[in-house]
Amino acid sequence: MEKPVIIFGAKGIAHSALEIFNSNNVVVFGFLDEDEKIHGTEINTVSVLGNPEDDGFLKLIGQKTEAFVAEENPKYRKFLVELLNDRRKVQPVNAIHQRSYISTDAIIGHGNFINANVNIGAGAEIGSHCIINSAAIIEHKAKVGNFVQIGAGTVINSEVTIEEGAFIGSGATIISGVTIGKNARVGAGSVVIATVGANETVFGNPAAKVK
Repeated sequence: MEKPVIIFGAKGIAHSALEIFNSNNVVVFGFLDEDEKIHGTEINTVSVLGNPEDDGFLKLIGQKTEAFVAEENPKYRKFLVELLNDRRKVQPVNAIHQRSYISTDAIIGHGNFINANVNIGAGAEIGSHCIINSAAIIEHKAKVGNFVQIGAGTVINSEVTIEEGAFIGSGATIISGVTIGKNARVGAGSVVIATVGANETVFGNPAAKVK
């Protein structure tokens, strides 16, 4: 029997993460969120217990429970992952929907959110702490770095490289062999046919740099 999970964050993808764990018959012990106004409330009968930095809850991680970070803001997501690494010496678990397909020789790191109908192809490499939303397709031999967010319905073609912290909006298409640089942003629905530099924002079809 797998250990229960505490979900860090109670907004955005947190509800979807709960549904994924429920569908995999993993018990969710509760949520932790920095917003005190929602402490004591429930999401689908599971309580928001308190603050992510509360030692009383943190000491459960590793011994009695696992952790999953459901925070979409990349800086705060990274902070919570480092908190768990430093104070509890644990890595967050993956939340992988039963209706996703992951090739048998794809490589997947820790703490990823992979929603329904995601398809990850042969030899693809997914880093850690990524958010891959519903029905995204990541073709063979694509490489996705840590803390990357990929929108619903996005198509990442073969041998694309997406570097750490990049954001790909919903419904975007990244053409084979293109590199998306560190912390770059690709607007929803864009078609990216050329490499995007670090920290650049592109949008459109074909995607062009937003000044």
